[in-house]
Amino acid sequence: MIPSTVSQQQQRNLLYLLLLALACLGSLVLALTSGSIEISLSDLWQVITTDQTSLQSTVVHELRLPRALSALIVGAQLALAGCLMQVLLRNPLADPYVLGVSGGAAVGALFSIMMGLGSFAMSANAFIGAMVNLLLVFGLAHSQGSWSPTRLLLTGVVTAAGWGAVISFMLSISQDHQLTGMVFWLMGDLSRAQLPGQHSLVFIICLLLSWALARPLNLMLRGEMQAKALGVSVYPLQIGLYLLASLLTASAVTQAGSIGFLGLVVPHILRLSLGTDHRLLLPASALAGGCLLLLADTLARTLIAPQQLPVGVITAFIGVPVFLWVLQKSNRGLV
Repeated sequence: MIPSTVSQQQQRNLLYLLLLALACLGSLVLALTSGSIEISLSDLWQVITTDQTSLQSTVVHELRLPRALSALIVGAQLALAGCLMQVLLRNPLADPYVLGVSGGAAVGALFSIMMGLGSFAMSANAFIGAMVNLLLVFGLAHSQGSWSPTRLLLTGVVTAAGWGAVISFMLSISQDHQLTGMVFWLMGDLSRAQLPGQHSLVFIICLLLSWALARPLNLMLRGEMQAKALGVSVYPLQIGLYLLASLLTASAVTQAGSIGFLGLVVPHILRLSLGTDHRLLLPASALAGGCLLLLADTLARTLIAPQQLPVGVITAFIGVPVFLWVLQKSNRGLV
């Protein structure tokens, strides 16, 4: 009876992941066919399967496909980082930006915009800023030789406030023609997205490492004392989770700026609906996060076309009411 039950559970998990993967595929097709230039499914198939050079081929290969793939990767990274951060801090309201990674990246990116540097330099400086924040928070949290989720959280919140002050100062001294690009980046923007080659590699490595830690993560939900009693090395696990979540967040922010609510809403809703088994929750969060951000970016491109909205605005419009609705259902015992 037990093997049958286990097999049924595995089949359900595979079904959930298959449905999410199909949703991602459908969202990708929608993103490639929607826009100021409408492309039918038959035309899209012809563009993908042939080497013809046409306006539609240029639009798909040079504009929409890189942006769509970046949205998938960024959304997956943020959702996966949020899932890890909620376990690390033992707080269901934790998100990828709670430790100030986005603030450090924003300072690096805004500095590049102020200096008139190109997109490559902006991405590099944003990643450097995120890594500086990682080292800063980690060093300060260990300054007295002690470490705890509460200490890490407080250090990250204070550091994020400091980055916020630096960002406000940079905005106040910037030229008028630079402010639009700065504000769009701060609100989350995929208009400069390129094919996410190295970022995809970062995501895949972090996902595999996270999934390998699924059993210890499940035990961590019972509390540190029980996890230690069951053989989990809690301290190295916490450091590993912090590094993985920070690396995922830094990579996502480097590509698209600060996109709010995604890393909070997606893992929290899936935790309520699918349970707390991280063997399912981690890949499900990545797939759902990528799908949601891709849909949000498609709306950002097409809602008031030809003008484009920052994708962070769309995720906030979607995330706030959905999250409040889920909390209401949870309070009534329906979830």
